[in-house]
Amino acid sequence: MKKGIIVIIVLVLLGLFGCSKYNGLVQQDENVKNKWGAVQSSYQRRADLIPNLVSTVKGAANFETETLTKVIEARASATQIKVNVDDLSPEKIQQYQAAQGQLSQALGRLLAVSESYPDLKANQNFRDLQAQLEGTENRINVARNDFNEAVNGYNSRMRTFPTNIIAGITGFKQKGYFEAQAGSEKAPEVKF
Repeated sequence: MKKGIIVIIVLVLLGLFGCSKYNGLVQQDENVKNKWGAVQSSYQRRADLIPNLVSTVKGAANFETETLTKVIEARASATQIKVNVDDLSPEKIQQYQAAQGQLSQALGRLLAVSESYPDLKANQNFRDLQAQLEGTENRINVARNDFNEAVNGYNSRMRTFPTNIIAGITGFKQKGYFEAQAGSEKAPEVKF
């Protein structure tokens, strides 16, 4: 009889321990999802600003239409990539990041080319939009860093013993990180 009670107590304690580990993983997973939402929100803000920027730039006479076309195409491509919050695998994050990287490059080219157009640089709407885009790029960077921090906490917790056993049994998987784009270690060349 006493052995039966001891076995029951041990099973209850193991059950409570497992529940605690599982609940911790759920909380960390929800934190990652929350941070992913902030990343998407920041990128959406940038995508929403681009049509206004393009319209303002179109008003500048003789502006390079090829540059504008590339920005419009990159925005369309970037907004088509959707990542399911329940599948934040490294591959999905890299795919999303690649599409957003193309848009960043196109915007960088647009802003660099705009330096050659004094009328455009003097346009208050353009300057306001440029400042908003710069602020948005800073928000994107902060959101990506916060997301990576949340992923680090989640992945670290998930991989530690004995939580890794609970994670394996309950189907939790590692999340992907935002990483630096290829070639970003080289400073861009600025010519005047």
